[in-house]
Amino acid sequence: MTEAVRTTCPYCGVGCGVLARPDGTLRGDPAHPANRGRLCVKGAALGETLDDAGRLLHPMVGGERASWDTALDLVAARFRATIAAHGPDSVAFYVSGQCLTEDYYVANKLMKGFIGSGNIDTNSRLCMASSVAGHTRAFGADVVPGVYEDLEEADLVVLVGSNLAWCHPVLHGRLQAARGERGTKIVVIDPRGTATSSGADLHLALAPGSDVALFAGLLAHLAGIGRIDQAWVAAHATGLEAALAAARGTAPTLERVAALCGLAPEDIARFYALFAATERTVTVYSQGVNQSAAGTDKVNAILNCHLATGRIGRPGMGPFSITGQPNAMGGREVGGLANQLAAHMRFDTPGALDRVRRFWNAPNLATQPGLKAVELFEAVRDGRVKAVWIMATNPADSLPRAGRVREALAACPFVVVADCWETDTTRHADVVLPAAGWGEKSGTVTNSERRISRQRPFRAAPGEARADWWMLAEVGRRMGWAEHFAWESPAAVFREHAALSAFENGGTRTFDIGAMAALDEAGYELLAPFRWPLPAGAAQEGGRLFAAGGFPTPDGRARLVPTPFRGLAAAPDAAFPLLLNTGRLRDQWHTMTRTGLVPRLSDHAPVPAAVLAPADAARLGAEPGGLVRLASPHGECVLRVATDAGQRTGEVFVPMHWTDAFTSAGPIDRLVGAAVDPVSGQPELKATPLRAEALPVRWRGLLLHRRALRPAEPGLHWSRAPVAAGHVLELTGAAPLPAEIAPLVDRLLAAPAGAERIHIADPGRGAWRFATLVDGRVDSCLFLLREGSRASLPAGAALAALLDGIVAEAARPGLLAGRALATEPTGRNVCACFGVGLASIRAAILDRRLTSVAEIGAALSAGTNCGSCVPELREILRDAHADAAA
Repeated sequence: MTEAVRTTCPYCGVGCGVLARPDGTLRGDPAHPANRGRLCVKGAALGETLDDAGRLLHPMVGGERASWDTALDLVAARFRATIAAHGPDSVAFYVSGQCLTEDYYVANKLMKGFIGSGNIDTNSRLCMASSVAGHTRAFGADVVPGVYEDLEEADLVVLVGSNLAWCHPVLHGRLQAARGERGTKIVVIDPRGTATSSGADLHLALAPGSDVALFAGLLAHLAGIGRIDQAWVAAHATGLEAALAAARGTAPTLERVAALCGLAPEDIARFYALFAATERTVTVYSQGVNQSAAGTDKVNAILNCHLATGRIGRPGMGPFSITGQPNAMGGREVGGLANQLAAHMRFDTPGALDRVRRFWNAPNLATQPGLKAVELFEAVRDGRVKAVWIMATNPADSLPRAGRVREALAACPFVVVADCWETDTTRHADVVLPAAGWGEKSGTVTNSERRISRQRPFRAAPGEARADWWMLAEVGRRMGWAEHFAWESPAAVFREHAALSAFENGGTRTFDIGAMAALDEAGYELLAPFRWPLPAGAAQEGGRLFAAGGFPTPDGRARLVPTPFRGLAAAPDAAFPLLLNTGRLRDQWHTMTRTGLVPRLSDHAPVPAAVLAPADAARLGAEPGGLVRLASPHGECVLRVATDAGQRTGEVFVPMHWTDAFTSAGPIDRLVGAAVDPVSGQPELKATPLRAEALPVRWRGLLLHRRALRPAEPGLHWSRAPVAAGHVLELTGAAPLPAEIAPLVDRLLAAPAGAERIHIADPGRGAWRFATLVDGRVDSCLFLLREGSRASLPAGAALAALLDGIVAEAARPGLLAGRALATEPTGRNVCACFGVGLASIRAAILDRRLTSVAEIGAALSAGTNCGSCVPELREILRDAHADAAA
């Protein structure tokens, strides 16, 4: 068997090590310090995403296949002509936390160093920009001071705007294991009830946007009871009095905090008492904090509490920003955000422009920040930016006001997109460049604790796909800067990146990996994970930071920053009385270009749904499984209805993942507003006013098809999930079925000419079944039920089995009669790691009299791998026993 290759997972910012083989078999790397051999279900399913079907294989120009020379010559010529006619700020790059550090470095050097514009930004703007800004204001640089072990050594972990159990399952597993050993208290601060909050000691379901008020109140409380570490602050920080004055202005009393946060005063008091009494406290924060028009102030309000108490940089204590993407931090290291320069130097850092100009020998270096993501695509739309290159991201779906982004791309004179798969963004491209993906490219990524790890290739890239750094370097050469973009390998790019981090540093910049500046090709190939800083001559990797000060500010002190409270950028009103919150689900990732290929990753949540509080659903007359139309000032969509008692009244949660390729609802971000934080430029993705209207359900259907169809029927809501050898589409009609049903059926079946057709019709019961066969194999099956029918639709798993093999002629009349669909129902898939369904879990609990999650794991294996289903198992166990006792 081929020896496994050590690489790193391409999903979240935990940065798990993976042992992978060319055939796609893989497991967690027990030697990697981030995950110690554990993988979440997405990571464990990576081998199932490696099918070359659907990959972009060749450069395309104007929709036609082209050679690499033709495509790259055109890109270089069009960018050069646009710059000559309209100046360097008329072009832009939009890159991604999915890029490797080497890709990022070359892109940043090309745009800022040689094109001479700051117009390179990244989808990390949607993810981590507020943490970057908050760190920079407080610490002087974008530095996470803690390490993962702090979560295991803390006595109190506060999770703010973080559904850690679903979004960072391996880290959540480490926390839960430590909790079992040391009794760690966990407080979750999140408007929604989540898998993470279900197991917390305290859940503060605060009003959206009120985090600053809560932490202002905490700072004032700490001062009021004498818990400020005056000696540490005097030695290592400034700004305490101004920060305290702002905090007291926002939160003069506990009752005022309660009113602003929509919480019970006694719950707030309990949290404050826990924080005040527990020195070993870690505060973990993520998208619920960052994705806000006040995100930077939220971050600084949290940092203020840790700085004021000196709880930073020591074991089991400190603020901890958990990164959303695998290399958002690597991108920040090289300067991949529009307001950064390079290597943790900013445009306004004294001497930085001259230093980088000399290092790169780049006389045309950009001298001011460029356009941040939201304003960048507004500039594309209004014509200020006339050429844009998009890499490894899908802004046509993921940016707020996605409809305007699509208008911008359609209007832009020249759009280049480099990606692995066709997306809603590639459809707008003049030039499409096939990119090497995970398992095919070589480079580094940096995780949330500053640990740099290698991504290594273990399979050949399909077709003519190439690495992003190579494409960028080739364009740099063709634009006339060949000697500055002459690298022959990603190792050479990494060496230059490391050298710049150390150049004229002298300890003034925390980010310093100068020890790697002389790394040769063999050393790069063998590079083990390490945590920065690692300057030349360092005896060991970087660890916890700032316990004894030493902040990268002119005076070496941290800054406590005043954070006066301000409300949401747009508040609900009579026209739009609800608030839309968007976020992630357990088993999906971003816009599903990778996870949407894997059947078992769709089992847990096969359809997108608008999650309402039961009271809101009742008021609207919306039934679970029914339809609801959501409308904001920016767009509208129709979704299936779900209810959740953990949802706050007046708020609607919708997952961010589904796009035009997977549902008629399209990207939910076309409803999301584009208000941004004035410091970070990060958009408010979790609080858009909207209204909801229940729609009638006239019929339902299930369509099995070998091809990924996108039905375009008026009044039809559909969503698609992959199954083995095909796709299942769930259909819900808001308009009555037509009296003559045949034309609708023909359009849905989309059968090729000459296909054999089988059907069973029972109009009296409002039920119809259809199938088409090509060469004896099922090509499609369609099941329709008029609403109110006493018949039922088959399970999707049963339908998937119909795509297996050839159907004998004698068996065809009975194909749709029900016998072929008789499979044992397992219910919704709860544990995707081991494929354990709800019905199986409930049966095991009752039949075997199981009383704990551990016993469920022993019986069925559920919950024993990544652990992200453990909160749900706990709820199933409780409900099963309650039903049995009733």
